[in-house]
Amino acid sequence: MSAATDSPTRIRQLPPLVVNQIAAGEVVDRPASVVKELIDNALDAKARRITVELEQGGIELVRITDDGTGIGVDDLPLAIAPHATSKIRSAEDLDHIATMGFRGEALASIASVSRLSLRSRTAADAGAHQIDIEGDTAGPVKPAAGPVGTSVSVRNLFFNTPARRKFLRTPSTEQGHCVDMALDLAMSHPAIGFSVLCDGRRALEVPPDQSPRERVLALLGNELADEMLEVHADRFDDARGVALWGLVGLPSIARATAKSQHVYLNGRPIRDKTIQHALREAYRGLIEPGRYPTAVLMIEMDPRSVDVNVHPAKSEVRFRDQSMVHSLVLRTVKDALRAADLTPAVHAFGRHGNGAPSAPGAGSFLPGPGAASPAGFDAANSARAFADFFKRQAPTAAETRGERLNYDAVREALAPINTEIEGKPGVPSDPSGNGGLPQPPDEILPVRDAGETPLVARPPLRDDPASGGVAALAQGGTVSELSPTPRPASRLLQVHNSYIVTQDESGLLIVDQHALHERAMFEYLLLRLGEGALESQRLLMPAVVRLEPRQVTRVDDLAPLLKRLGISVEPISATDVGVHAFPSFLFERGVDPGEFLHDLLERADADGFAPASEAAVHEVLDMMACKAAIKAGDRLSDLEIADLLKLREHVERSSNCPHGRPTSIRLTIQELEKRFGRS
Repeated sequence: MSAATDSPTRIRQLPPLVVNQIAAGEVVDRPASVVKELIDNALDAKARRITVELEQGGIELVRITDDGTGIGVDDLPLAIAPHATSKIRSAEDLDHIATMGFRGEALASIASVSRLSLRSRTAADAGAHQIDIEGDTAGPVKPAAGPVGTSVSVRNLFFNTPARRKFLRTPSTEQGHCVDMALDLAMSHPAIGFSVLCDGRRALEVPPDQSPRERVLALLGNELADEMLEVHADRFDDARGVALWGLVGLPSIARATAKSQHVYLNGRPIRDKTIQHALREAYRGLIEPGRYPTAVLMIEMDPRSVDVNVHPAKSEVRFRDQSMVHSLVLRTVKDALRAADLTPAVHAFGRHGNGAPSAPGAGSFLPGPGAASPAGFDAANSARAFADFFKRQAPTAAETRGERLNYDAVREALAPINTEIEGKPGVPSDPSGNGGLPQPPDEILPVRDAGETPLVARPPLRDDPASGGVAALAQGGTVSELSPTPRPASRLLQVHNSYIVTQDESGLLIVDQHALHERAMFEYLLLRLGEGALESQRLLMPAVVRLEPRQVTRVDDLAPLLKRLGISVEPISATDVGVHAFPSFLFERGVDPGEFLHDLLERADADGFAPASEAAVHEVLDMMACKAAIKAGDRLSDLEIADLLKLREHVERSSNCPHGRPTSIRLTIQELEKRFGRS
């Protein structure tokens, strides 16, 4: 019997202290965890003010004091007992948890790995009472001095578990985590005042009774007020309704980490992949890869529609209708971004942010599928803006040497639009095939250097009065009579054949011509792809591309995607493939089919995208748009500049190129006055 008793394989009942220490390992891993659990209790006690005191980053002392309802003297011993709580009574209560804490294990777990002192007083008590516990030894309840509310002091964290204590970081690092945790909870409870003292120094102070916007900006920095967009929506299609409010940052203040994203569910800070994905999708193409938008989102929903009991730290949740939450966040944030002017402003000290609102129309976008059109938006005019600009980019047959982009395929795709335009009064039909849009006379285009290839085809002037040619001007006509196409505004300047400078009512606008045209190309190709495969050109001789054997296999995997994009590739050998067809506009732009395929395969390997995924389509269209767009160094005519700038008003997300870099920046009048010492 004794041998069996001494057997190492015997099952034993663990002592209560060990049980609590195991629980503490799940709930309490550092001082910040203590801060979170104790603040949760203070919030559940309906506190109006909460004070956090830290010594040595919380390693030596964490003290949380609140002015909540307090704990009765008879309940103090139970408060530190494991799985004792006033917040739930039965298993059914787990289906609709409305409190921050609910498991009844926080105080017991913390007490098992520290020296804990609990002092509390209710409004009905004549005075406060205190109980102390160290490890598994609890002292008696004794009278103490203190106001209504509760104060919990946690000293010498992990004093009896040295293996856990040695994994703690430096006091400054642990202090940072504690302050971040307090800030996170303070942000979602604007009606409650918070104070954080670190070794006697005040690290955080916010008053009670603030609005959500005031609280968020007070904690993130009021200097971000002009760079945060307010979002709000609600959905009550059924009993599981959900409401959303928040502030999201302009693309210009995106950060290198996701620490600037704060998501709350019923006041609880959470980390949820569904919401994070919705945010990424909302900012797709507006921020560079590897950067994260700044966002504060507060979601309120019926507790029965979410399970918060899936993670010991209560930071992860499970939604009953995950797709509904995803679509609500995605739609709400996208709509806010679509309605805003996202052009970053240059500030006197180098910071980029949102400037004053631009002139009406600037920053308006083509609505995405299912989105409501902005006020004053005309989809037909937007389509014509595409058509008009693409036609002006079309070279003559003599110019198709790869130097400029041919948009014959685009004109064919826009044939219904062209037909509609030709039928309108005052617009003459044009058998030349340019879609009925009148071409400007040669005089209004800037003279290029000798031997320089023009970007736009220049039709000869017609010398008959009826056509409004040179004879009309000689007979006393005006320049405007030469052509229905008006002369562009004179306040346009191309700098170093790369940047376009213009003005609006807010100040100076500087546009990256390549980035803006790349965005326009990307959005057009995305829309065009929705109608079917892109037009391609059969090559007389296939372009042979030498690849690694694994890449040849990868070509087979990508075949459906390549077919949609107008690219036909067939294997020739174990290491060679032949490109038999290539998108017409890329070929005529002079893009080498072999180099393009090689770059595409390298990107596919690096990013690991699935051929059928939307991300893969976006990646390849991004490549196409980048290679087809106007380049830095391309000299543009006044008309081309004017038409390119029009696209800012008609292209979705025109503020940023598909890589997320800005297409334009603004130097406001206020900043100009600062720099010239006038203010």
